[in-house]
Amino acid sequence: MMYSDIPSAQTLVLYFKSRGVKHIVISPGSRNAPLTIGFTKNSFFSCYSIVDERCAAFFALGMAQQLQEPVAVVCTSGSALLNYYPAVAEAFYSDIPLIVVSADRPSYRIDIGDGQTIRQENVLEKHIGYSANLKQDISHASETVSKWGKSLLIETQEEIQEYNERELVNALQIARWKSTPVHINIPFEEPLYGVMEKPVLQIAEKKTDVPINSSEEDWSDYTAVWKSSGPKMILVGVNQPNAIAKEVLEALAQDGNTLVFTETTSNMHHPEFFPSIDSVIAPIEKSENREELFKALQPDILVTFGGLIVSKKIKAFLRKYQPKEHWHIDPKKAYDTFFCLSKHVKANPNDFFGAVLTSETQKSDYKIRWQEVKKHYEVRRKAYLDKIPFSDFTVFDQVIRHIPKGYQVHLANSSTVRYAQLFPMGASLNVFCNRGTSGIDGSTSTAVGASIHTEEPTLLITGDLSFFYDSNGLWNAHIRPNFRIILINNSGGGIFRILPGKEDTAEFSTFFETYHDFTAEHLAQMYGLEYLKADNEDELTEGLSNFYTTSLKPKILEISTPRLVNNKILLGYFDFIS
Repeated sequence: MMYSDIPSAQTLVLYFKSRGVKHIVISPGSRNAPLTIGFTKNSFFSCYSIVDERCAAFFALGMAQQLQEPVAVVCTSGSALLNYYPAVAEAFYSDIPLIVVSADRPSYRIDIGDGQTIRQENVLEKHIGYSANLKQDISHASETVSKWGKSLLIETQEEIQEYNERELVNALQIARWKSTPVHINIPFEEPLYGVMEKPVLQIAEKKTDVPINSSEEDWSDYTAVWKSSGPKMILVGVNQPNAIAKEVLEALAQDGNTLVFTETTSNMHHPEFFPSIDSVIAPIEKSENREELFKALQPDILVTFGGLIVSKKIKAFLRKYQPKEHWHIDPKKAYDTFFCLSKHVKANPNDFFGAVLTSETQKSDYKIRWQEVKKHYEVRRKAYLDKIPFSDFTVFDQVIRHIPKGYQVHLANSSTVRYAQLFPMGASLNVFCNRGTSGIDGSTSTAVGASIHTEEPTLLITGDLSFFYDSNGLWNAHIRPNFRIILINNSGGGIFRILPGKEDTAEFSTFFETYHDFTAEHLAQMYGLEYLKADNEDELTEGLSNFYTTSLKPKILEISTPRLVNNKILLGYFDFIS
């Protein structure tokens, strides 16, 4: 093993090892050379080279999402760090422990006209759990430091070392136990490439950071209100697969006075649950007696858990027809999404429902009524699919129905995740989507990173804008042969055609819909993916028949859909089931 001869670089690498941070995503650069040397020359670490920093950060986010442990990204100085910001924001709102490590120029070289320098300290502070700004060693390049960095000489190397170690401990502990991104900024003076075979520093190998145990909860008040309450609704957003115990799912399903609305990203399945929220809400919006129907759906108690909600319709409904009480279950945070939050239950949902739910379930017409609505839209959806032409709507139905059991499925944002909400997703599938900030910017990179640490094959379902925007996500040597991409190409941002303000003008198609005629064929060739395409129903059926077969290369199936009719067919669905 080799170590950098710069004390702060050596310290950081040794602390990462001692705290079990094993996976390091590195983007090329010179200023981060001391860290690159330290990580790549130590067999403890698994290192990944990703050139594009934005892609690198989402790649690392995907790994951390699957491992549920900190993963680090390491970059050089300057604007490289700023390219991490989209993934940092996503990690912040999705509670993912991403560790950002940025190499920096010495402080006396900032804002003097030196190249590749920006103000890096605290640059991510609005979306970060902790910012550790390490101090520059004065024992390294001491002649240069004494000449230009006189302000640094007010501290001894021992004091600097003590400070840096304390900051590293804080950052790593917060990342792990608060599941949040942290930023470590570390300045280096040249020379950068010096090495030694044995570290001069001694860092304890055993982890010393421990989680803070929460106190025992008194559930009696919640239980009493739950038992005496009228209609109840549970709404579940982004949720890790298998996070909710089977006995809890079964107890919720058997409660005759409770509706459980689940989103595709919730990874919760039961025949008694309501997985297509908009198929319930949209017909009410179009009804002449919508006031009566919405009041009939309005719960006394709303219980939410999981991440952000996709459905705009359920948000609009609950903001207008607010429950008497809204409880959000999460050990860390509670968003007042519906402007009526009454209780933040700082617990695990399994613990909460295990204590509150009992075998005695109330009988009411509430659940029976809405189960009939569910049966109605399921029948009408099938009838609608039988009558409409080839389009985004029919493609999503076909694609989702043909996903093999056991796949890990990643959904891009915008149209993709919204269409997926309308169709039942198999219970054996593990579904993920970057819903923290709901951006299209890193869907491919996240899926590729996530695929590294899962035994199951991975499928990314994406729209054309998301795919082309993040095409650099394929620029790496880590894509497994069982990685699959389904690209639904409707020649632009099709979602804008269903939003208010749509106009068939040149300005609309250029600046909102962003019409294009690109295909992925040459990208697939460049990155070594097997390419299939489908322009109609028959070609889609044929393409799906061998898309999932074992191969030596990853595969992409590009499906072209009719740009000008997709929005009409989607809006027509809600009319039809109404």
